[in-house]
Amino acid sequence: QDGSYLAEFLLEKGYEVHGIVRRSSSFNTGRIEHLYKNPQAHIEGNMKLHYGDLTDSTCLVKIINEVKPSEIYNLGAQSHVKISFDLAEYTADVDGVGTLRLLDAIKTCGLINSVKFYQASTSELFGKVQEIPQKETTPFYPRSPYGAAKLYAYWIVVNFREAYNLFAVNGILFNHESPRRGANFVTRKISRSVAKIHLGQLDCFSLGNLDAKRDWGHARDYVEAMWLMLQTDEPEDFVIATGEVHSVREFVEKSFKHIGKTIVWEGKNENEVGRCKETGKIHVTVNHKYYRPTEV
Repeated sequence: QDGSYLAEFLLEKGYEVHGIVRRSSSFNTGRIEHLYKNPQAHIEGNMKLHYGDLTDSTCLVKIINEVKPSEIYNLGAQSHVKISFDLAEYTADVDGVGTLRLLDAIKTCGLINSVKFYQASTSELFGKVQEIPQKETTPFYPRSPYGAAKLYAYWIVVNFREAYNLFAVNGILFNHESPRRGANFVTRKISRSVAKIHLGQLDCFSLGNLDAKRDWGHARDYVEAMWLMLQTDEPEDFVIATGEVHSVREFVEKSFKHIGKTIVWEGKNENEVGRCKETGKIHVTVNHKYYRPTEV
């Protein structure tokens, strides 16, 4: 999601945009298809794609040496918090060590003094929050393999900034959503399921912790913040958020309101259900498999 909005934003500003895509047996460029010069033939214009991976330092050196970019935005990650508990080592390799590989590639290519580096950091660093609201100086307490990997990435960025004088910044972004958000993230899962219920394609769907609270912004606004952070005179880390918190439960209720349904909650904990006031049908259930081992 972020990469496609950022590519759009930079192309509109007249940038030549280079992106790294992982090799896949199925097409994985759906969100940027419209940015090709010829989308049907995949002919590139000012957006050029390179095969690569954050787990392969050789390819990162080759790409950076060939392109010699003026700005690098590291948005690559295994970014699903719940899944990071199942793929902990892979998440550490991509999200943590992958960031180091990218920074090292910049150094190897001799671009320390000419490139500006943006690291997609995350509100998951705060995890078990130590103060409300959180700000740039709030102590970190990550509560997932994803958060822990991103914590390493955060500090290695600070380290390169202070050790080598690299213009490198961390954007500590709270949740940001859009129609391009992956379908297995809770906001999209809810909106897609509600749409299917409205179309008669689905009766009911399951969620995890209904009382989890999040600060949800829009990805299009947040990519502009990323760019702005690289336009400052001095590199600095910033928290980006709306300052407004809502629960998953609220998100469900508002989504159903859009199709003219009122959800009434019955039961407690894992036995809780969301019933349609108008029809009496149960549309939402709770399933423990969607809970995180440690909630934030």
